[in-house]
Parts: sequence; structure tokens; C-alpha cells
Amino acid sequence: MAKLTNEEIIASIKEMTVVELNALVKAIEEEFGVTAAAPVAGGAPVEEETEVKGPSEVTLVLKGLAEGAAKVKVIKAVQAITGLGLIDAKKLVDNAPSNIKEKISPAEAEGHKASLVEAGAEVEIK
Repeated sequence: MAKLTNEEIIASIKEMTVVELNALVKAIEEEFGVTAAAPVAGGAPVEEETEVKGPSEVTLVLKGLAEGAAKVKVIKAVQAITGLGLIDAKKLVDNAPSNIKEKISPAEAEGHKASLVEAGAEVEIK
């Protein structure tokens, strides 16, 4: 059997699906008695490294409309974020303060907040 070059091996890996790659990793681990897990630097406990700074889940709250804001833009922004129909999105805007989205990541909440503020809404992240 001819020896494969590094380039040939890499080209073969590029053509694999995720399932095939997972099977390959498991086979390599079993064949050579190794693990694909990344080593922990400095021997520090994993718990300390994964310590969460701030909440992991937040709620996006629509407080109301900014002065002179176009209500239609805010309704459309709420509709796009929530996936609700037009009438349900209008009800959320009319009944402010109201929760737009609950239990979302802080990063997602910041993105939605930016689009709502751009549309003319007053928004709070709790």
C-alpha cells in the first residue's frame, strides 16, 4: 500500500461529513489510546475557567415608544424578533411594558435591543 501524503489526507478529510469525521476521531482514539479532549492549561480546575460573569439568560422588555417614534416600525421590529403575527405584535406594543423575549442569551438580547431602539422603541434587558 502506498503511503499517503499530508495533502492527500487533508483533502480526504475535507470531503467527509460531520458524522464521518466523528467516526474517524473515535477510531483514532481507540486505535492509539488517546483522547481528542483539549488539555487544561496550568492544571487549573475547569469549574473556575467556566465561571459565568453575569446572567446566562435574560429577558428583553419593551418599555414603550420613544417620543416621535413611528409605531408601525416598532410593531414590525417586534414581529420580526418574535415571529408573531401583525395583530399579536401590535398587542405587545400597545400593552407596553411587555416581555418581548424571555430566557435568551445576553448577546442575542443586545442584538434585538439595537433593532428595536433603531425602530424607535424604549427597551430594557433584565
